[in-house]
Amino acid sequence: MVWETLGSIVLGLAVAFAATHWRPTRFPHHTLALATGAGAALFGGVLARAVLGPGHAAATMTIALAVSVALVSLLVRPRPTGRNQYVTSRPARG
Repeated sequence: MVWETLGSIVLGLAVAFAATHWRPTRFPHHTLALATGAGAALFGGVLARAVLGPGHAAATMTIALAVSVALVSLLVRPRPTGRNQYVTSRPARG
């Protein structure tokens, strides 16, 4: 169990590290992404172990990886643009 826990944390850190270096402008808070990746992978690994039981290391790591990717992807900021696309200015009537 200790190795699965450490492996889950390393997977989560790897996911977050890859995301922050692949798209640094989309992840302005690198430490938040790293903490989220590690915490999400740990949570996913513990949850998978509780549901599947011992002896399913590959499935546990896969679920930990999936949970980490899903939660790190929630931290992605929108692409920076020069103007706000959601505000439309209309002239006042009457």
